[in-house]
Amino acid sequence: MDDGKNIFVEYWDKIEGLVVTYGMSFLMAFLKALAILLIGLWIVGFINRMVKKIFEKQNVDPSLRTFLGNLISWGLKILLFILVITQLGVEMSSFVAIIGAAGLAVGLALQGSLSNFAGGVLILTLKPFKVGDYISSSSGVSGTVKAIDIFNTRLNTPQNQLVVVPNGELSNSSITNYTELGTRRTWFDIGVSYDADLKQAKDILMDVISKNEHAYDDPAPQVVVTELGDSSVNLSIRVTTSNDVFWTMRENLIIDCKAALDNAGIEIPFPQRDVHFFDESKK
Repeated sequence: MDDGKNIFVEYWDKIEGLVVTYGMSFLMAFLKALAILLIGLWIVGFINRMVKKIFEKQNVDPSLRTFLGNLISWGLKILLFILVITQLGVEMSSFVAIIGAAGLAVGLALQGSLSNFAGGVLILTLKPFKVGDYISSSSGVSGTVKAIDIFNTRLNTPQNQLVVVPNGELSNSSITNYTELGTRRTWFDIGVSYDADLKQAKDILMDVISKNEHAYDDPAPQVVVTELGDSSVNLSIRVTTSNDVFWTMRENLIIDCKAALDNAGIEIPFPQRDVHFFDESKK
């Protein structure tokens, strides 16, 4: 009876010793992990504040600023989480393998979205256009930029239609920005008949341009003979003005140029074709 009691006490002492030993080890590890967590959260917050100030100082686009700020914050928190659980004795090799496999699967599933994200970063960083610019791309879309998000860009067409364009497609296209330089040069042709005096026609058109209130003197406007067409001699009208009155000036020029040519008796011919008939019986 006493022997059994002694054995029980001996085993209990061993168990108690193990609990105390491992408990103290776990407690020390927990306290160390807690300290790393608290210090790490402070460092992450400090880095986030510094990154925010740098973005504001560099005038980074707000959309890109928010996204990159969140990306950096979550990346730092994930690293901190790995450091904390490592201190608690969690084996990291299998955990890292699971994260890698999950990342690969997500990357493959979101391949198109990642392409749009990369395109958004390029657009927001390089700034080939900004909100309010009128652009057209080689992919066939055009309109006024209403918003630039990290994955797509929204355009408002002249027909007042909203077009949402993936940034991956837009960043890989040739983009024409009609607004960036502040001015725009109209470039349209007017055809006159072959019987017309071309020097007189050019003088008449230059006089119309000089009377237009929106036409700039610098760069100098031009009226250039560009083509001996099938039905007319084509004259190119080239005039510069500010973006906000471009379409008004263009319309006024077309109306006034036609009226001036009509008043001078210079014909603006429509497409025509001469047809010759041959009488086979007379051969």
